[in-house]
Amino acid sequence: MVYESPKTLEVCNFKKENNKVSRLQRAQWLRAAILGANDGLLSTTSLMIGVGAAQEDQWFMILSGVAGAVAGACSMAVGEFVSVSTQRDIEINVNQEHQSKENSNLQQIKIETPKNDQPIAPVRSPAMKVVTKMKEEEEKEVLPNPYKAGAASALAFLCGSLFPLVAAMAVGDYTARIVVVVVVASVALALFGGIGAVVGGSCVRSSATRVLVGGWISMVVSYSLLKPLDGITDKKMGKSD
Repeated sequence: MVYESPKTLEVCNFKKENNKVSRLQRAQWLRAAILGANDGLLSTTSLMIGVGAAQEDQWFMILSGVAGAVAGACSMAVGEFVSVSTQRDIEINVNQEHQSKENSNLQQIKIETPKNDQPIAPVRSPAMKVVTKMKEEEEKEVLPNPYKAGAASALAFLCGSLFPLVAAMAVGDYTARIVVVVVVASVALALFGGIGAVVGGSCVRSSATRVLVGGWISMVVSYSLLKPLDGITDKKMGKSD
């Protein structure tokens, strides 16, 4: 039977905990990317459906989708940057307060000295040095990066926006274009909902259904509210009978 010292066990336990934290961080990034792509898909599709309801021209619909994708990506990037920057500042302040408390506690500990007034230096084993170094590296990695978060959110939003844009570019007929955009968006919504459920550990069917039904409601509302403006836009464009 192999005997492992308490120091070795502490290093192994810390490595396992560090690996668990890394997996959780990757899962959070993946989930945020899926949510960002889902937002880009649904908002761009709803915008294009609404504009398509008011104006049948293909390029009007595509232009509105491009404008919505760019504006939404910039909004997501700025919002995520501000949010993560605030979170980072809070975590830094908390870590500094915790470190100052530890330093004050260490200063209160009195180390017994021998008669020659030479203080006894604490002995640190190699295992404890490894643990301390790994903890310091982990604290640096745990702090979120606002630039990466903003760029990832914008990129995910743009990737989600590509689905309805490509579908609208591929079909020229008005009715067929609306149908194709809705079908492509529905498939993508169900896919994103299922992937998000797998990452979050929830039921795939119920999650995909919720996302899909919510997307349909958004599309129907956008189309219904802007469809009455079809006659007005035709008059403005000089197409009234």
